[in-house]
Amino acid sequence: MRPQAGAEGGKPLVVGVTLLDLGSGNLHTVRRKLERLGARVVVTTEPEAVARADRLVIPGVGHFGAAMARLRSTGLAEALGQAAVGRGVPTLGLCLGMQILAEHGEEGDTPGLGWLRGRVVRFRPPDPLRYKVPHMGWNRLAARGSSPLLEGISPEAEFYFAHSYHWEGADPAEVAAETEYGYRFPSVICRNNLMGVQFHPERSHEAGLRLLRNFLAL
Repeated sequence: MRPQAGAEGGKPLVVGVTLLDLGSGNLHTVRRKLERLGARVVVTTEPEAVARADRLVIPGVGHFGAAMARLRSTGLAEALGQAAVGRGVPTLGLCLGMQILAEHGEEGDTPGLGWLRGRVVRFRPPDPLRYKVPHMGWNRLAARGSSPLLEGISPEAEFYFAHSYHWEGADPAEVAAETEYGYRFPSVICRNNLMGVQFHPERSHEAGLRLLRNFLAL
C-alpha cells in the first residue's frame, strides 16, 4: 500500500449523491468513501431516481459495450441525459464511468453517451514488454490546467489505475490532466458540470478522498 500525497481536509460535506449501479465490483467501496466524507448516498438502478438527482457519480468496472447496452435497455441513458445534460447537475464518472461519456468505445464497437468529444481505444504501447496491458498500479497526473477536482492535490500525488482502454481525441480544453504509460493519455476530463477520471479515487487513499471531497463541494 503506497502512501499518497494530499489530504481529506475540512468538515464533512452533507450533500446528496445518487450513485448509479452498473453492477460493477467497486460500487460499495465508492459508497463507503463518499459516506466517509459526509455524503448521503442513494444507490439506484431506477431511471426516475437518476433523472431527479442533485449530484451523480457513475462508477464502473467492466465492458464498454455491455455497460452501454444496459444503460440504453433500462432507460438509464435517457435519465442520465436529463439530469447531467438537461439540468446540469454535477456528474462524475470513474474509470468505465468516465469512458462512457465519450462518443465511441472500441470495446464492443459501441457509441457512448457522446457528451464529450473523443473515443475510447485499447492501449497500444510502443514497448509491450515494458508497458503491460492492462495498466495497473500507481501513477501520477500531469495537470494541463486548473480544475476544481484537483484543487489542493499535490503534483506528487499518485492514483490507482486498472484499465486496458483509454480516452483519445479529446477536446484539449476539456483535458484537465494526463498520465504517462508508454505515451500520454487523458486521465481527467472536465467540461462545466461533466467530469471523469480514468483512475479509481476510491482506491487512491488520501489523494482520492481529496478529489471526491472536491467533487462534493461543487
